[in-house]
Amino acid sequence: MRSISWRRVRGPAVCAGALVLFAICVACTAWREPLPLQRVFITALMLCSAIVLMAVLARFATALLLAGGLFVALKFVAVMKLRYLDEQLMPADFVYYVRSSLLDTLRHYPHLYLLGVALLLLLPPLLYLTWRWDWRLLGGWRPRRALLVRGAGIALGVAAGWWCMQPAGPFAAVHARNTWEKLSDDAHLTNFFVSFRDAAVRLPPMSSDSEAQRRWGDTAGGLPAERAAPYPDIVQVLEESTFDPANFTDCRVPACRVAMFKPDARTRGSGVLRTHTFGGGTWVSEFASLTGMPQDIFGPGGMYAPYLLAPHVRDTLPQLLRRLGYRTIAIYPTVGSFINGRNAYRDYGFDHLYDVHELGLVEWEESDRQMFAAAKRIYDKVKTPGQPVFVMILTLNQHGPHDEDPMSSLPPAFRHLLPGLKPDVALNFDTYLARLHDSDLAMRALEHDFLDRPQPTVLMHFGDHQPSFGGMIRDLPRTLPPTLQPYRDYLTYYMVKSNFAGPPLPSYPMLDIAFLPGMVLQAAGLPEDAYFAASRRLRERCDGRYDDCTAPGLLPSYQAWVFDRLHIYE
Repeated sequence: MRSISWRRVRGPAVCAGALVLFAICVACTAWREPLPLQRVFITALMLCSAIVLMAVLARFATALLLAGGLFVALKFVAVMKLRYLDEQLMPADFVYYVRSSLLDTLRHYPHLYLLGVALLLLLPPLLYLTWRWDWRLLGGWRPRRALLVRGAGIALGVAAGWWCMQPAGPFAAVHARNTWEKLSDDAHLTNFFVSFRDAAVRLPPMSSDSEAQRRWGDTAGGLPAERAAPYPDIVQVLEESTFDPANFTDCRVPACRVAMFKPDARTRGSGVLRTHTFGGGTWVSEFASLTGMPQDIFGPGGMYAPYLLAPHVRDTLPQLLRRLGYRTIAIYPTVGSFINGRNAYRDYGFDHLYDVHELGLVEWEESDRQMFAAAKRIYDKVKTPGQPVFVMILTLNQHGPHDEDPMSSLPPAFRHLLPGLKPDVALNFDTYLARLHDSDLAMRALEHDFLDRPQPTVLMHFGDHQPSFGGMIRDLPRTLPPTLQPYRDYLTYYMVKSNFAGPPLPSYPMLDIAFLPGMVLQAAGLPEDAYFAASRRLRERCDGRYDDCTAPGLLPSYQAWVFDRLHIYE
């Protein structure tokens, strides 16, 4: 029997092997996505990539190997990032994360070095042999005709991939997901690709320079201090998913009226806070409350503020306080790398971020009382005579979901408080009220630690966004003025207190979260630079509103002033 030489079969064998490897790559990447449509979406993108590579390289097996390998590598990087840094992989990571955190990550996880060395040793020989023995597409064609076919193949693959990536295309349901969903589930590759459009950052509309000068030139010198040094300490608390339930029509029991929302003799200002995210996205509320800008003025990329915006801000509340001699610290309830927190807080102007490991707490399990006690320990550690301290505290007590445990797990006093609600809604609301009771007690302890003492102190706490209750909170009726009804899903609260005398802060029907830094500065009686002086004037002229200011032409001129003249974002 005549034997078949290896030379004759190696080409088909390599192509068959490449097909098998490509199928394995699809199984390891696309077919690991949670939903069927997501699997088809990633498979389609892999096929589009293979078509483009075949047209470019004119090699069948090499194109399949590269296309499959690239997606496997992307999946590997996404899984490793989520495992070690608790963060989803995003397109912006290849600009910001690689530049700022890659070497630090490798230093902490040296086995990744070994993986990189192994890939460098194995991949080049494999690609060389595949290329050498591969089936050469269009090998016998005339050069001009082959070039046309290859160009058509590139156009076909690119057009198909572009169509798949369109929000209104065949995978519209895959693209129609909010930012929190993209950052919190296991659809690693789907989240990566549908986030490309979200990474776009644009500056807001601006007026002419002359118009900006005319309207805002009087703020260029800033505002003087209203209180003589030494300056007071400032404690700022971001209360996760916390709102005042008293304005919900069905919430009429005593548990719905909590002391932490009620003004008292120390209150300098309080009211309704307008946020710019719902159900999640705490990081954008952090951004607004520290920089004085809502993230949505930057377009879709604003939702990725800790990655895309934080490195470019040039004037923030912590930065100003540092210039005034403050020590600025953050008390963080997760690992510092979560949502790029450590890097972002450094950019915002903090001297140090104390994450859950440094605080000695259990991540995602901390109560408000534990967070506040940890903040006091750190404060006592860093406080020195003559130097004021700014403490930013983030809590997680109200982080969703609120229906993870049954009603029987709640304290008896918080079971079936609102019988008029459907059972699933009632479970969410009762859980919220039980946690709110704990937060209220913890806030009293925090006030005792920082306000019941001679050291002058300003304490401000606010809700970063409403919880979603699985989306059911949107349908609950509320008792709100007609002017606030359009913002009903974006309303929480703010409270500013001090243990020293001072004029009351101005009151507004609804205060934008971006104006919180100015309210803190005003309560503390601190000098304000040109940026925060202009921000105060905008707050006064727009009655507490920011990007929905109703004064004609005022916002574009303000944005021209702070962006083009003051260069607060570069």
